[in-house]
Amino acid sequence: MVCYLMRQRNKVYTRIMFAPLRQLFRSGKRAPNAAVPAGERLYILGDIHGRLDLFEELILAIEADDRSGTPAQTTIILLGDLVDRGPQSAGVISRARQLQAQRPARILIGNHEEMFLESFHDTNMLRHFLRHGGRETILSYGLDEQRYNDCSLEELQEIMHEIVPEADRAFLRSFEELIQIGDYAFVHAGINPQVPLEEQRRHDMLWIREPFLRYGQPHSHVIVHGHTICEHIDEHSNRIGIDTGAYRFGRLTALVLEGETRRYIQAVAGDAGHLIEHKETAT
Repeated sequence: MVCYLMRQRNKVYTRIMFAPLRQLFRSGKRAPNAAVPAGERLYILGDIHGRLDLFEELILAIEADDRSGTPAQTTIILLGDLVDRGPQSAGVISRARQLQAQRPARILIGNHEEMFLESFHDTNMLRHFLRHGGRETILSYGLDEQRYNDCSLEELQEIMHEIVPEADRAFLRSFEELIQIGDYAFVHAGINPQVPLEEQRRHDMLWIREPFLRYGQPHSHVIVHGHTICEHIDEHSNRIGIDTGAYRFGRLTALVLEGETRRYIQAVAGDAGHLIEHKETAT
């Protein structure tokens, strides 16, 4: 008798729980897509990693796209990892500073910026930084390669203080950790799926891969991130990864968000020069 009553009660609960969904399907309506506020257009760029050439090409493409669109409040967001691995990190930092001075642009800090900044006062972090592309960043500030090779870690740290302008370091320190606009949240690496957005730890937002990447349930926002390289745009219902390997594959991606729409602009390095590719969806 108890089991029968429990079954009947469960049937009632099931009808109550799923009635709104059944009504939604009967009406032909769909749940709303993630959206940004009306009148806004966002251009979100993945990890640049010292590829000034691709960064310049993508900025030009974004400016042309913005001019051709309907009037909107436009914001450019860089997802971090401007530096390391590619040959022109100093140039990328300079261009990003210029961009931010010219138009609304917000920049997230990546794990490579964190390593760079900590390397000025921590030799252990400097050693780690150099193993992950920091050599290219330091050389991009004009240090002679032979002098670099002859330096001890302590000597190199002193040289970094001499050749990297304090204005560049202050610029990197000004980068944000998390940006929320409409139904989207922008972060360098990802989030801890078990923690509310407002309680995320800096380390996770700059370094996390798992369990974030394999988490399949909805987050409070659609998370747009870089950090984990994929040869193609990594779009899912709850997250969008746009680190398409600028330094490795020669492809820098910008996600364009407007209303409920998503599209992509990519600067691609080719044998005959750089190409700009437009995609309406990730597939």
